[in-house]
Amino acid sequence: MHPSLRLAALAFLLLLPPARAQEPAAFTRTEDVVYGRKFGTALTLDVIQPAKEPNGYGIIYMVSGGWFSSHDAVNPRGYAPYLDRGYTVFAVVHGSQPRFIIPEVAQDIHRAVRFIRANAKKWGVNPEHLGITGGSAGGHLSLTMGTQGGPGKADAKDPIDRESSAVQAVACFFPPTDFLNYGTAGEDAVGTGILHDYKPAFGPRADTPESRQIYGREISPIYFITAALPPTLIVHGDADKLVPMQQAETFVQRATEAGAKAQLIVHPGGAHGWGGMEKDMAAMADWFDEHLRGVKK
Repeated sequence: MHPSLRLAALAFLLLLPPARAQEPAAFTRTEDVVYGRKFGTALTLDVIQPAKEPNGYGIIYMVSGGWFSSHDAVNPRGYAPYLDRGYTVFAVVHGSQPRFIIPEVAQDIHRAVRFIRANAKKWGVNPEHLGITGGSAGGHLSLTMGTQGGPGKADAKDPIDRESSAVQAVACFFPPTDFLNYGTAGEDAVGTGILHDYKPAFGPRADTPESRQIYGREISPIYFITAALPPTLIVHGDADKLVPMQQAETFVQRATEAGAKAQLIVHPGGAHGWGGMEKDMAAMADWFDEHLRGVKK
């Protein structure tokens, strides 16, 4: 395995809480639902539904670490904090680096959200109230949808592509938000510096300083913040060396200044993943309860 993919796989595994010692939430799982095709390859998602008392709302989980995604990494028991509340979880697998670069991965997620919305009633989910979550690259993709999800093309041949890719709430772990100011002002991390090992995810446009300045702005969610940003929660460790906590701080600050609702929860001593993340996911479930269902704890 290419070193960058090995790092990505490790980063992703850190995002998945282990199965709980007690009996996990009961669920039913529909695997390998095809939400699109890319160069003849199926793009798939798994639908994980709580066996008892579904609440009628859906959470889209980004199966992504280092912009690498694998069906083998779908972990329904790791979604227990959401299933316990009655949420249906859509675990989305996307096209992976190095074959596909970040903008192409983002297009997969737009397609996945549109597909879920078009088929929401089939799974007993309200299509107008979808949340999205993930960690690291999955957090970046979650914020990409939060800032850039929107209407489909009214004249699209495929009716799914006419649907909106907007989400109504975001909650994510330690996301990259600004590749041009990564940790400190002016620090370029567009496939270089701290993120050098992830260069395949950025592709050939990351080859020169000039192209990185343009490209980095295009793929950084912070430059797309408006007052219309859906309610957004970020959980970040203050000892994270891969994705500096500054990335979350500046995103939340700019979102608040724009008039959007955004909040940062700091995990003291937390690196890029930590034990007991299911407790933080419970706080995210609270966020979705309030901002999707209108139920405040």
